[in-house]
Amino acid sequence: MPNDRPALKDLGWDDDRIRDFEPWAGKAGFQPGRVIIGFNYLYRVGTDAGEVEAVLAGRLKHRAENQGELPAVGDWVVLRKRADEQRGAIVAVLPRRSRFSRRMAGNVTGEQVVAANVDVIFIVMSLDHDYSVRRLERYLLMARESGATAVVLLTKPDLCADVPALLADVVAASGDVPVHVLSPKLNQGIEQVGPYLTGGRTAALLGSSGVGKSTIINCLVGTDVQKTRNVREADSKGRHTTTHRELVSLPCGGLIIDTPGMRELQLWDASDSVRGTFDDVEVLASGCHFTDCRHRDEPRCAVKAAVEEGRLTADRLDSYLTLQDELVYLARQQDERAQIEEKRRAKVMGKALKQHLKSKRG
Repeated sequence: MPNDRPALKDLGWDDDRIRDFEPWAGKAGFQPGRVIIGFNYLYRVGTDAGEVEAVLAGRLKHRAENQGELPAVGDWVVLRKRADEQRGAIVAVLPRRSRFSRRMAGNVTGEQVVAANVDVIFIVMSLDHDYSVRRLERYLLMARESGATAVVLLTKPDLCADVPALLADVVAASGDVPVHVLSPKLNQGIEQVGPYLTGGRTAALLGSSGVGKSTIINCLVGTDVQKTRNVREADSKGRHTTTHRELVSLPCGGLIIDTPGMRELQLWDASDSVRGTFDDVEVLASGCHFTDCRHRDEPRCAVKAAVEEGRLTADRLDSYLTLQDELVYLARQQDERAQIEEKRRAKVMGKALKQHLKSKRG
């Protein structure tokens, strides 16, 4: 495979990564790399020798306790590849500095890492039929939990009848998170994105299908590296243009991860970030009569009083309570899953012990 990708340093390799890789350094056949593309347990990994196609090593796949421990786009990994092999094998995932995770789509209780080792998360929302402050609150909550810096990008202002009004609502919900309005299709306002990608920083673009994520990347790169497709004007919907996650190198020296539009964005372990995302509700809650007030049916609730007085919108409180309920439900499911997994391990260990004792007697 031709070496048409940047070397490790250009992918973000630094002294901290060198220390993380030390246990494998100097061992024949092992080298560090960064996951550029991941699709159905097949990966493309950037190394100093160029891109390498890779699969999961059996030991890593079987030892992983959940999906979230497997490699994701943006991860730094340890790759084992011999000169006579066409594909390499990923044997370990190096420690992550950040990760944006959601609960796996469907009924499965498991973590899906959307992007790893990201410095900035661009939450992209268009000002047409895609506009939803409630969904934005969910993205902000998960972005805070990821460990990366969040930035909101509002696109398609030309399709909005009252940009200032919608912008004001977004700014109010975003708190101290920067908010920018741009029109990537018209190449307007894209200069607001570049400053976040200096110094080899990595960003991820997250949002619904059709909001302009791939067009933003094309503007930043200066060429059509990502396929784009127009959406229906009637409902702002269309087929996904991005079908897999991919780490793209930018001329400015930064990197950006394009992601497919997500139909579901269920929370995953975001309880610690509620305070930052709903700081207005949390401040009001400090005035409640009961310290364990749930802001539902309890008397002398300062939060409900604020809603009645017009100082807090009912939609904002409903969103806060909905997310709190979802986190409680998720925690219960995770506990149940942990108990099932513990029973399974105990059964496997017991069976292995019996076989060991039986072999010794024989």
